[in-house]
Amino acid sequence: MSDHITFSAPLAWGGEARCTDLGCKIALVEHEAGQLVLHQVKGRRVVELDRKPLAYHPDSAKWITNDWVVAAVERGQSLDFFAVNEGRLTAHTQIGVPFAPRDVVVLGTENGVSSLMAAPYSGKNIAIVSWKHGAKDAKVTPVHWCEAPWHPALVTRAPRGGGRGVVAACLDDKRVMYVSGKDWAAEPTQLAQFDRVARQAAPSPSGKWVYVALEIGPKNARINMDSGEIQQLEAAPNGAVSVATLDDDTVVWGGPNSIYLQKFDASGKVLATRWLKPSGYPTGLQLVDLDGDGEQDLLVLNSAGDVADVFYGPLWARALESQ
Repeated sequence: MSDHITFSAPLAWGGEARCTDLGCKIALVEHEAGQLVLHQVKGRRVVELDRKPLAYHPDSAKWITNDWVVAAVERGQSLDFFAVNEGRLTAHTQIGVPFAPRDVVVLGTENGVSSLMAAPYSGKNIAIVSWKHGAKDAKVTPVHWCEAPWHPALVTRAPRGGGRGVVAACLDDKRVMYVSGKDWAAEPTQLAQFDRVARQAAPSPSGKWVYVALEIGPKNARINMDSGEIQQLEAAPNGAVSVATLDDDTVVWGGPNSIYLQKFDASGKVLATRWLKPSGYPTGLQLVDLDGDGEQDLLVLNSAGDVADVFYGPLWARALESQ
């Protein structure tokens, strides 16, 4: 069996795999085609199940539950909700937000009500959306954040006793911001400021670190979520545009037409680097066990290119020692 497969996903700006006892499905958006696409993972193949049209330039798609998917759509300035049933997508409702959304993240669900955060392509507002499953409307609360807070990510803790919340890298402000889950609509606080573009932030599995992909230059960074310490990390020459974490000290970075894995010591020194070759520009990385063998696999959505990649684990062992 091949350790690396591809499947058709032209300009897949965002999406997510979700695995249950019945296997894994992938929901993603095709940015230029304006489509939400549902795929099924079958062994080491990915098969398209259904697709539905969206307004121009959809940018993100996330699973809310096994039965609901939401897409963030630029031209529509909306979150579009779809029911998922027996491998089919059914358009349910559109919820407007006061900007063109780049991302959506599911913050949590309680008593059949999901809280979501929509983040903009550009501008300083995010929106907290409270949606009762099956409803046609939702409560939308705009909140002032920072300039272009891309790819919000859930964290379990933060410095100064901050607990569960969300972090986001502010593309144009070169900052990383945090808000506590105690009040999603509260004003965020700054965790770090950089001299280069902060493209994406993602926590390590234990929550100890938040890793920050920095564009344009041979450095990335990580933030200690207990002490607030910021460590500069040696990187590939062009830094990174995406990040996912295998464990607290082993990280997957997506760079221009490359993916590199690094192991770090406690001080942030690089102990080793290995490489994978994606099929495009790897701006979406997700670690998930797609074949059910207990090893983390890497789903790569390429925002430039015609296909998505799946690299099967164990990833470190199968990555190359040179580029």
